[in-house]
Amino acid sequence: MTGVSRLVGDRIKSGAIPGPRMWMSGPWITRDLGDYSPVLPNQILVDTPAQAAAAVDRLAAAGVDVIKAYLELGPAHYKAIVDAAHRHRLKVHAHVYDPVNVRDAFEAGVDVLTHVGSAGMPTYDPALVKAIAVKGTAVVVTAAHRAFLFPATVDFPERLQDPQLKEDFGPQIWEEVQNSLKGFQRLSYFSTTDQEIRFSRASLGQWIESNATMGMGTDSGTPMNFHTEALWREMKAHVDVGLSPQRTISAATRVNAEILGKGKELGTIEPGKLADVIVVRGNPLFDITALSNVEVVVKDGVVYKGGVAKRK
Repeated sequence: MTGVSRLVGDRIKSGAIPGPRMWMSGPWITRDLGDYSPVLPNQILVDTPAQAAAAVDRLAAAGVDVIKAYLELGPAHYKAIVDAAHRHRLKVHAHVYDPVNVRDAFEAGVDVLTHVGSAGMPTYDPALVKAIAVKGTAVVVTAAHRAFLFPATVDFPERLQDPQLKEDFGPQIWEEVQNSLKGFQRLSYFSTTDQEIRFSRASLGQWIESNATMGMGTDSGTPMNFHTEALWREMKAHVDVGLSPQRTISAATRVNAEILGKGKELGTIEPGKLADVIVVRGNPLFDITALSNVEVVVKDGVVYKGGVAKRK
């Protein structure tokens, strides 16, 4: 993990600053740097399976909470990463789109398949989807960040001038973000969005119909996919395609806690678990977008938003 991430996470844990619970993956493990600069500390470039396993060992020693497997990995690489991670009692999340990579990661025992189908892919082999669902391997589709978000922004471009974002970013970052999104339709990030829109409902729908174990993730931080709304928009995409509001909420809470190995502490409201609760205006079982109207935030029994803040 980067020094900044560790610093922020440690300050939140100590109570020095308010913030969410954070689990760090540190740099991802990859055989291709992609579009990222080789000098950035966000990835570990490997070639052989032995190097991939060694990278896991280094990350475990650094104190990461999960391992992220990234691009151009073969079956032997996935197996080496999974075996090394599981020796350290760490789960592996694989960033996979291509059907071959999805199968390789799944058969190697990867714990969570992330982004499956969200990059304009046609539906996967039904036999593969069934096998993933039967085994209970978690999938986190991240469907909304292009296929659903792009047309929503075309219909309502004013969302890019959200005053809450302006306050959160501060003047310098706000200006940079606004400049970066001028003519957003021409950004290279959205160059395949028309294809993704064509496949998005069928691709997301196959996981819903298979009754797969579905978590909820956002890819927030990508263009126009702001942290203030990424999660409820992702949840709305799932509901729009056919996942019930109750299952969608469970995916974002109970299943996500289980994915992180924290199911005994978090994810449901019951005796013995940490008191992490939000109160929203409206009924999300009737209209899932009620989750965009959060009035009260309680973390570990402490009120951070709404009402009178008081510690346990």
